[in-house]
Amino acid sequence: MKGQQTRAAILEAALGLAANMGLEGLSIGALAEVTQMSKSGVFAHFGSREELQISVVREYHTKFEEEVFFPAMREARGLPRLKGLFERWVRRVSAELDSGCIYISGAVEFDDRPGPVRDALVSMVQAWQSALERAVRIAVEEGHLRADMDPLQLVFELHGLILALHHDARFLRNPGAMERVRTAFERLVGHYGTPAGHQILSGAPRTAKPQRKARG
Repeated sequence: MKGQQTRAAILEAALGLAANMGLEGLSIGALAEVTQMSKSGVFAHFGSREELQISVVREYHTKFEEEVFFPAMREARGLPRLKGLFERWVRRVSAELDSGCIYISGAVEFDDRPGPVRDALVSMVQAWQSALERAVRIAVEEGHLRADMDPLQLVFELHGLILALHHDARFLRNPGAMERVRTAFERLVGHYGTPAGHQILSGAPRTAKPQRKARG
């Protein structure tokens, strides 16, 4: 248990370093200094700088799921769930304005550098995009989005909104960025929405689905 607690504490410190300095800024020496441990003590838990970086990526993804994905799964199927995913994603970005998103900074650092760290980053981001795609497809099944829309196109555009938010809120320090991204979401999803979807976006009470007749 003590070893697990020590590893967890090291990972927490490593997340803070990576958020501010990037994954490439991580080193056994820097982490030893922050945690007030010996280099050999930190090394014993990870074995290499690369394994440390991969562990940080996985830990970041775990926290992302806990803050964004799992709470949104409690929302009603369809557009309410998709809205929940996006809104919590926006809140996550707002909480990272003074540090940074490891997904975004990692993509810049490792976009042209093949290897296990890049593979770990790609795997985590693809897992998140797959969850978004599934939420979009469920919204189509529930009749909230048009049946002829392309779920992958909407996922691409939603990701683009988050990148624009990160740029304007973190780099430009634009105080209106949060309101703009929420407005853009409503407009974008409204483009693909059905009358039932527009009702949800407007916050109007939802009309109950007609009951299916029992087959004799």
